[in-house]
Amino acid sequence: MKIALVAPGAIPSQTANSIQVMKMAQALVAEGHELRVYAPGADPGLPWAQLAAHYGLQGQLDIAWLPASPSLRRYDYAWRAWRAAQAWGADLLYTRVPQAAALAASRGLATVFELHEMPSGVMGPRLLRTFLSAPGARRLVLITNQHAQRLQEKYQLPARENFLLVAPSGVDLQRYENLPEPVAARAQLGLAEGFTVGYSGHLYAGRGIGFLLELASQLPEMRFLFIGGREQDVAARRAQAAGLLNVHFTGFVPNAELPLYQAACDLLTMPYGQQVYASGGQDIGAFTSPMKLFEYLAAGRPLLASDLPVLREVLDEGNALLLPSGDQAAWLAALRGLQADPGRRASLAAAARAAVGEYTWEKRARRLLQGLAGDAKI
Repeated sequence: MKIALVAPGAIPSQTANSIQVMKMAQALVAEGHELRVYAPGADPGLPWAQLAAHYGLQGQLDIAWLPASPSLRRYDYAWRAWRAAQAWGADLLYTRVPQAAALAASRGLATVFELHEMPSGVMGPRLLRTFLSAPGARRLVLITNQHAQRLQEKYQLPARENFLLVAPSGVDLQRYENLPEPVAARAQLGLAEGFTVGYSGHLYAGRGIGFLLELASQLPEMRFLFIGGREQDVAARRAQAAGLLNVHFTGFVPNAELPLYQAACDLLTMPYGQQVYASGGQDIGAFTSPMKLFEYLAAGRPLLASDLPVLREVLDEGNALLLPSGDQAAWLAALRGLQADPGRRASLAAAARAAVGEYTWEKRARRLLQGLAGDAKI
């Protein structure tokens, strides 16, 4: 199929949604489809090697940039993307942009709409309802069952078979093959030696960053490595961690380098709170499917995570330690216990690696288009 992928934000960008979109673009091409990515804004003029390193990509992608005025709230961009997809001869439009999904599906272009949050404001619900009733609507993709349940309670979703697909995030599994052991990885990266507790990703509210810093203050014998984050967030967190000599913030790390940094950790953490905020400020805690979850599993390191219902869609007591969110005593005991028990660390790591095989981007891309391969434009 010829697939027009309409990206929700600038390329390149450090946001999780930008990385997820580019990973799916790569996976769809790997599955044999002809694909063009449309992105808002001007072509940054970067060499492909720089974009590939930023996103951790292998083969080159076809990307077209389209004018988009911030004052028009992506409606002009959606119109241009639909027109461009039509002119290119796309069989299907795939997007996380509600304006583009509603417009393309209403105009009869076969459309797959991926949604990671509850529609908000006045237009969010209207755009979703427009898509759901449009002749071109082929599939609504969500990342967790929790989100699917909430949407079904609020909206009348089409009853036709296979319209709703729950597909968690994924991982480039091949990039996590043959990673060095933690000591060797730390040496390669020039990181200080010592038992290392890791966290990767953005440093937004609700991710448990402050909580990890509290743990670091109680565990001076361990090192705490924070991988990633926007410049302003890193600066704020460094100020918060002032005086903690066992804490290190890397700042943003290109996705191509991320597996080695995660491998440098003896264990990896996801101490989410009940409320977890995305880059746009939305609370996604009830239905998030963070990419770091699958990266952690692929890295083959013990995973400690808050015991939240949405995370139990992937995790269980066999492949992770699930701990009460914000319970300092429980987390301190778990960290100390794992430091003292390399056998337990090894068994958790092996179980994590075994669990991740079903969550590759390629398998996700296959599920996304299952049953739609012969479905051209109306």
